[in-house]
Amino acid sequence: MGSRQLHPANYPMPTKTSQPIRIGIIGSGAVSDYHHVPAIRLDPRATLTAACDANADLLAKRKNEWDVNLVSTDPEVICASPDVDAVIIATPNFTHRAIAESAARHGKHIMCEKPLGLNAGEVRSMYEAARDANVVHMTAFTYRFAPSMRYLKHLVGGGALGEPRHFRSQRFLDWPETSWGWRQYQHLAGAGDLFDMTIHRIDFAQDLLGPIARVTGALARFAPRTRTVDGKPCEPSNVDDWSSILGEFTCGATGVWEGTTLAKGYGRDGFGHEWAEINGSEGSAVYQLHEPNTILVGKTGQDLAPVTVPAEFLKPAESPRNPADGKPATVFRYDLVWEFVSAIVEGRGAVPDFYDGLRAQRVADAVIESYAQRRWLELGEEPR
Repeated sequence: MGSRQLHPANYPMPTKTSQPIRIGIIGSGAVSDYHHVPAIRLDPRATLTAACDANADLLAKRKNEWDVNLVSTDPEVICASPDVDAVIIATPNFTHRAIAESAARHGKHIMCEKPLGLNAGEVRSMYEAARDANVVHMTAFTYRFAPSMRYLKHLVGGGALGEPRHFRSQRFLDWPETSWGWRQYQHLAGAGDLFDMTIHRIDFAQDLLGPIARVTGALARFAPRTRTVDGKPCEPSNVDDWSSILGEFTCGATGVWEGTTLAKGYGRDGFGHEWAEINGSEGSAVYQLHEPNTILVGKTGQDLAPVTVPAEFLKPAESPRNPADGKPATVFRYDLVWEFVSAIVEGRGAVPDFYDGLRAQRVADAVIESYAQRRWLELGEEPR
């Protein structure tokens, strides 16, 4: 992914590699089991040493499944442990700030799931805490690591598409209309689809084209979600299940984003429909999640057609995974932990870091505010 160029005073000291980086996972649910634990197991430079979850029954299960000795329902225990070098935070959104700031105080390197916080103020606080503690900090923007997204960035950066003019993103999911648990309440999640899914697309749009200068947006909620999966009543949702954004980049390009969890028929074996497109003055290119090892490319007189992603973009050069193993739409996610561990070992900033998380959060916050005010909002520059 490339190293983050920081002022030398802000670089963490390289970690001695005679022993693996000892990682504690805080939040032992499906995301950790699906993404983070397999990735740690693949990397000989890392080892899983601790697990934490508020659910004691799940934690006991993970202790056995993950073969970890240190387990606790209290994140502070993991953050303070001398047997932990780094933490991965995969807990509900409203808990991220307190856990990340505790980890920073104890000198632990931090990777945190998105969104980093409930609003940009929280994320700014997390970023400054990690920056000032001189620890590696990383936002889990998984889709930057998709082979087709890495190749798309290469095409844009190398000028193969000419001058970028339009960015377009669709993320359509067909999810049940039952309760999302904590995710459907604003005070716990911040927002719905906008913070859970669209924020990923905000991030990789800025990674491809640079900062977004101004936005206007709209949100909607269609599913009341007043019943749990097993039919028990619950308080109705008060977050969006559809979001849309119009944006303008400082480079002059325009952007359009739409996301929904209510697109019937868009199951695609659980991966849903994702389409991210750039139209440039010389050509167009498309990334699709369900075919992450293929990109669509076209020019005037040549319709969009599939192109196999070149081997050098299937994974970072030193990543230990085999791109031929497992489902393509799953295995690229393991490179997230590889980048996190690499940044720790090499004494550099991780990519994407908490600052990237802050930039995306400011855009998402502006979408909510713009819809409330029914107008465009200028974003301005976010200081480091």
